[in-house]
Amino acid sequence: MAAELTADELIAKHRPTLDQALEAIRTRAYWSPHPEHPKAYGENGSLDAAAGKAAFDALLNTRLDLGQPGTDDWVGGEVSPYGIELGVSYPHADVDVLIPAMKAGQRAWRDAGAETRALVCLEILKRISDRTHELAHAVMHTSGQAFMMAFQAGGPHAQDRGLEAVAYAYAEQVRTPDTAEWTKPQGKRDPLALTKQFTPVPRGLALLIGCNTFPTWNGYPGLFASLATGNAVLVKPHPRAVLPLALTVQIARQVLTETGFDPNLVALAAERPGEGIAKTLATRPEVRIIDYTGSTSFGDWLEANARQAQVHTEKAGVNTVIVHSTGDYKGMLSNLAFSLSLYSGQMCTTPQNLLIPRDGISTDEGPKTFDEVTADLARAVDGLLGDDARANALLGAIVNPDVKARLEAAAGLGEVALASREISNPDFPGAVVRTPVIVKLDGAKPDDEAAYMSECFGPVSFAVAVDSADDAVGLLRRTVREKGAMTVGAYTTDSEVERAVEEVCLEEAAQLSLNLTGGVYVNQTAAFSDFHGSGGNPAANAALCDGAFVANRFRVVEVRREA
Repeated sequence: MAAELTADELIAKHRPTLDQALEAIRTRAYWSPHPEHPKAYGENGSLDAAAGKAAFDALLNTRLDLGQPGTDDWVGGEVSPYGIELGVSYPHADVDVLIPAMKAGQRAWRDAGAETRALVCLEILKRISDRTHELAHAVMHTSGQAFMMAFQAGGPHAQDRGLEAVAYAYAEQVRTPDTAEWTKPQGKRDPLALTKQFTPVPRGLALLIGCNTFPTWNGYPGLFASLATGNAVLVKPHPRAVLPLALTVQIARQVLTETGFDPNLVALAAERPGEGIAKTLATRPEVRIIDYTGSTSFGDWLEANARQAQVHTEKAGVNTVIVHSTGDYKGMLSNLAFSLSLYSGQMCTTPQNLLIPRDGISTDEGPKTFDEVTADLARAVDGLLGDDARANALLGAIVNPDVKARLEAAAGLGEVALASREISNPDFPGAVVRTPVIVKLDGAKPDDEAAYMSECFGPVSFAVAVDSADDAVGLLRRTVREKGAMTVGAYTTDSEVERAVEEVCLEEAAQLSLNLTGGVYVNQTAAFSDFHGSGGNPAANAALCDGAFVANRFRVVEVRREA
């Protein structure tokens, strides 16, 4: 297979970016090569806003032919949360044909070495970046994210996470040298001398099981970690969010072809309605790596049943914020209101439980009772979302009927501090848009525990009255230990309370944000600097990204020869 893009061209084009990424994960400082602003696109081959929208529109009601072997049918059926039928059909694979074809190219990909694999991955990411506007519409109309969030989280932020995974993968692979000359003195006898060769070898076929809410942001770390470590990757998207990952597969296959590798190293496994192929694929003996984001029940099933594979899961958790005291009451309320509202709370990092002392909190505006704090937070959310245009831009659309049902049921769980209201979207009349609900519960009442100790995914939060800071810290510990948490937040001006919260998070392995009152929010993480999840509590068994996320995707095989 002749390469249109040579190794030297890849080095010249992408090695500086790889070096910067390696430096970024070392220093944890801010860095991103992918622009966040839509107006930054339109030059050097990238699509501007109009061209990206036109490219997306041209995909609707078409067949996305990826040229994969083993196609035995065409499937589709995605309906946008904004009420549009996408009408895109995708290849349905006979995996008994596709999987052997995918494995065929793995030897050449292995032999290419860690640097070449990393640079090919960077070329894939560059092509994805060039189509950010197109992919933003694809993410928006499969996840229900508002356009700007779909553009940023589904575009540059997702691409950053993919590049971060490549950097970690490269760093782990080159930790061991390619060759070594080994000499052991033997006194008066001739020394023992060996030449040793060390080769990173892929673990095997990787399966990426995509999610509905963040198909690219959650999908790219596993995809690029596996590909960069030499594994072929089979992408199984969520049936309601196929298009963003199908376009990603299309781009990857094009780049692999142009760089002289087998395009079947990356392939798509779309499914018929109700087919449920994830379990079948996950337990095939060829599948040696699985990346999954989604429900706890299926994540637990994968961990228990896909015994032949290294399984990375991001599941559900009950994210908690302790509200003890603050030196910036308005800033705290504003920060929390945004965190509860963004993407209708449909993020694995959105706070759910707000633990507030029943006797109230101290603030820079004087003492505030439990009822005052909850009422003021409700007013802050109302103020943020009072303008329907701004509300639509922040909330997006409810991603599926289950979220809507949970939202409607939540009002019956306790006293409602903030009622959810329906908002119309003039651009998309079919969109289901709802503001958050805040329900007051009592941490001392066993009947309320079932609600606040269960994840209620969506725009639902519980203001939980607790007896003291110690009770809040104890409930935080129990919640993280039993249910897991992707994020923990705390507001306190008391150094002892701060230390107690920090100690819980260190012991229970939960990522903590303290006293956020500005433009950084507990439910947002930055690639190259923040760890998404820890892998140390029930919410996830892996972190995005760290060395552990990539290290078990390959093994080092040694060949020894006498010198």
